[in-house]
Amino acid sequence: MAILLLGIVPVEASASTSQLTCAPAILGFGAIVVGQTETLPVTLTYNGEASATISGVTAGNSEFTTSPLSLPVILLAGQSVEMNVSFTPTAMGWTGGTIKFVSSAGNDILPLEVRGTGVSSEDVTASPSTVSFGQVAMGTISTVPVVLTNARSWKINLSALQSTGVGFSIDGPGFPLTLDAGQSVTLNVTFAPQAAGTTTGSFFVYGAGRAIPLSGIGAASGQLTANPAVLAFGSVQVGGTLTLMDSFTNTGGTSVTISQATVTGTAFSITGLSIPLVLNPGASVTFNAEFAPQSTVNATGGILVSSNASNPTLNVSLSGTGTAQGQLTLAPAVLNFGNTTVGTSVSQTSSLTAAGASVTVSSANLISAEFSLTGISFPATIATGQSVPITLTFSPQSTGSASAVLSVVSNASNASSQTMNGVGVSPIQHSVSLSWTDNDSGLAGYNIYRGGVSGGPYAQINSGLAPIDTYSDSSVVSGQTYYYVTTAVDASGVESGYSNEAQAVIPNP
Repeated sequence: MAILLLGIVPVEASASTSQLTCAPAILGFGAIVVGQTETLPVTLTYNGEASATISGVTAGNSEFTTSPLSLPVILLAGQSVEMNVSFTPTAMGWTGGTIKFVSSAGNDILPLEVRGTGVSSEDVTASPSTVSFGQVAMGTISTVPVVLTNARSWKINLSALQSTGVGFSIDGPGFPLTLDAGQSVTLNVTFAPQAAGTTTGSFFVYGAGRAIPLSGIGAASGQLTANPAVLAFGSVQVGGTLTLMDSFTNTGGTSVTISQATVTGTAFSITGLSIPLVLNPGASVTFNAEFAPQSTVNATGGILVSSNASNPTLNVSLSGTGTAQGQLTLAPAVLNFGNTTVGTSVSQTSSLTAAGASVTVSSANLISAEFSLTGISFPATIATGQSVPITLTFSPQSTGSASAVLSVVSNASNASSQTMNGVGVSPIQHSVSLSWTDNDSGLAGYNIYRGGVSGGPYAQINSGLAPIDTYSDSSVVSGQTYYYVTTAVDASGVESGYSNEAQAVIPNP
């Protein structure tokens, strides 16, 4: 028997020689001014058999861009395609990245290294490149530091500085001086306005070939005014308080800081002014000034204000007169309401009279469930020599004696009060006794009827037949008038007509 042996011969894999190449392999742009664009060509070549397809291009740094290709691009063996790569630096300094070409060649990703340096268009940079001082008060100086930096990779010699424009000057290290690559020097530019309004100028850096614009506005110094500058409170009763409003305004061209506000005169004070306080040009602050005399005297004082305005001290004059307090009389001093039936009310009138000066009554205290005050609204001002009537009412809730004290709160120099007394008594129970004559002996009884007006209508008030010719009505009310009639009822229940009408007047109480 023959045996057939089959052998497996290993085959070694070989690397593909189908390559995509780029010329140049490294793309260097050198030094490019920030913001400007430099473009260089790049050639892609396919070295292989058949063909290769370029399907994608990516850049890892946004400062490097490629000209658009109509992808996909098919390259036959030995065929090339050109494209452009651009560099637009956004900042000074070296930067780099990698552009990757994706294809079907043996090296499916071909990297292209790109690099470049962003540089300034100037030998020396200035920060800030323009100096604006804004508003500067007349008589003051404003300073802005300016940093000069050597933007080149070699030394630069700066020979001198020069400023133009009235009020501008430069202070810094001595010139000439040398700046190494990347080295900086700080200069102090000052503005001391000589006149109100806008001033322009510049300073030149010799050896750097550049000028830095300068501008500033001379502003009138802050000026503080008071409106009004004099506060006259007039006459105010001792123990009382009068409040007037005042304001401070910055009428100058620069801000003003109020650092202190001092009040002189023991009867005067201010509120609503928070110190320290900054007022911008044209701004105002309003506050309250108070006069509270404690004696009868002509008082004077002032509000002394300290600030950094051109007028550093400002004074507001204060004056006022403390006058004697009025006298308040509450008459009569005692009110006696006598006996008053429980459940009813009785009122009496009193009066409040001012003497010597007007009196303001702010409130009245009367703590009682049986006495009440009406006829006045608080606060009430009573002119000197005038009276205001008030009404006191006694409404007893139970029998027995009751009393209370009315005290009045006012700005008078004296205290005013009134005592009230009364006695609550039980209501009087009235009744009406009725009698009539009837000679009919065969009657079963009588019905009694009552009305509120003469001639009726009447309503029966007995619950059952009255057996005799008398009846007592105890359900009457004090102060009312009643009208009565009766009827006779026989044994068969037949009722007669009304009798003649009788009138009864109930006393009150």
